[in-house]
Amino acid sequence: MGIISKDIKKAVALLQNEELVAIPTETVYGLAGNIYSEKAIKAIFNTKQRPFFNPLIVHIQSPEYLATIVSHIPKKAQQLANAFWPGPLTLVLPKKDTIPDVITAGKNTVAVRVPNHPVTLELLKQLPFPLAAPSANPFNRISPTTALHVENYFRNTIQMVLEGGACKNGIESTIIGFENNDPIIYRLGSISVEDIKAVIGEIAIKNKKEINPDAPGMLEKHYAPSTLTVLSSNIVKDLEKYRNKRIGVLSFKNRIDNIAIKHQIVLSETGDMAEATSKLYNALHQLDTLHLDIIIAEIFPDYGLGTSVNDRLQRAAHTI
Repeated sequence: MGIISKDIKKAVALLQNEELVAIPTETVYGLAGNIYSEKAIKAIFNTKQRPFFNPLIVHIQSPEYLATIVSHIPKKAQQLANAFWPGPLTLVLPKKDTIPDVITAGKNTVAVRVPNHPVTLELLKQLPFPLAAPSANPFNRISPTTALHVENYFRNTIQMVLEGGACKNGIESTIIGFENNDPIIYRLGSISVEDIKAVIGEIAIKNKKEINPDAPGMLEKHYAPSTLTVLSSNIVKDLEKYRNKRIGVLSFKNRIDNIAIKHQIVLSETGDMAEATSKLYNALHQLDTLHLDIIIAEIFPDYGLGTSVNDRLQRAAHTI
């Protein structure tokens, strides 16, 4: 019998018993546990094989709840929360002393957001504590955007995946922190840089940091298929380069007619960036099951969500 269930009451009971439950969000599925349970938090790190220096995101039930988690909310942070919560925005802010250091990798800041998914918002309202929930995948692997992706990863290690359908946005939240009260993007994500600037003006980007990362999602190698993956700005040319291999192609909007291609996925035939983004991880999961020698992924137009998708593809790609 599978571990996927729609039973919120069961999820509540497991979480109150310090167990883990995978939960749906609008970005990706998360591997959730009680933020105040050392047992649950350590289980998240151990189940994912995630290093303890990489902090977790705390998920709260409403914007009003933020004041119970953080000690200071800069003006621009409040403007962003007003504009994008519930939604795929994570804010990194000074934490209250009640937030365990294991969640924040010993830092005095905590990453927090209000997810925009009716199932998980209902779950959070039924719990007396927030949930820490990094993506529900083994460390460095492709993030899950369906309950089945999570079950395939963790069917033998967790008791439940709370079914919430396919994730609407399909890539992780945008993470913004503050240095000397100035906002800074620590991770590109489901909210474009352009949309952020429309709310608070200019913002710096510090998107990767291998040692002592300031926020979740900053490590260089991440979101990666097991299959060798390369990026391409000219797929036809690269097909020639790898012509003796079993090739899968992931393209933005144009289908390529070439006998060298064993399997191809077009993310949005209409060129809709949001549609393509929402399908990205699911397409990588599909291609990764086909016993290909190589996946050639097309670089997206570098604006809007395309910038975030290119960030994910760069981290998924292998250096050869």
